[in-house]
Amino acid sequence: MPLLHALGGAVGWLAWLLSPSYRRRFLANAALAGLRFAQVRRAVAESGRLVAEVPRLWFGAMPPVQWEGGELVDAARARGRGVVFMTPHLGCFEVTAQAYAQRFGPITVLYRPARKPWLRELVATARNRPDLATAPTTLAGVRQMLRVLRAGGAIGLLPDQVPPQGMGVWAPFFGQPAYTMTLPARLVQQTGAVPLLIWGERLGRGRGYRVRVLPFEGTLEAPPEAAAAVINGQMERLVRACPAQYLWGYARYKQPRREAGP
Repeated sequence: MPLLHALGGAVGWLAWLLSPSYRRRFLANAALAGLRFAQVRRAVAESGRLVAEVPRLWFGAMPPVQWEGGELVDAARARGRGVVFMTPHLGCFEVTAQAYAQRFGPITVLYRPARKPWLRELVATARNRPDLATAPTTLAGVRQMLRVLRAGGAIGLLPDQVPPQGMGVWAPFFGQPAYTMTLPARLVQQTGAVPLLIWGERLGRGRGYRVRVLPFEGTLEAPPEAAAAVINGQMERLVRACPAQYLWGYARYKQPRREAGP
């Protein structure tokens, strides 16, 4: 992992130097959050590390993981209700589901299948681990997650991922309208699940990760636009806690794709 993170840091800066459009988007997104480049400079290298660590997380043994806030998970599970974990494109979101499965048991995570068949098969195989299931962004995937939550299980998703057209609403994210998925709020409303925030902090020098769990602040029992605004506010809260590990180059404000969805 130290070698992969060193290589990833170099790749991150190479992408920064070679792609003017990536630099513009990165800086524009950080500016919307009121942050100067000096405050997010580390995120250039961290974005490369996010890519470089994937083979190790998909095909290697579980790296060292520390937990902070694990008692919130214990309390939610003790209530006998499902749990909806939400995390933005912050830190290492691959490791959070693996760490949960290792410590607490089964979890189902939402993902968008790759368009290329060979890559779709690779991703599905690599992410298929004990107690870790995946649900595609299709009607069948939504039904799968509903079944899990109604049985008192756990699911995980990235609410700041731009959903296909018709599966979201426009809500402010760092003060600018962003197309935001309505699925997390709907799942909570329909199943009575407990919403929690979670993200995996990447520790320095390849020493592993710290999984942080925080309580969800606010209510999702609201109309879609209001619930989406609450979720975006919670995502902002996590990003501001560690802006150096947020994926500032992600096209958060892009127009949604036109494709069939639930």
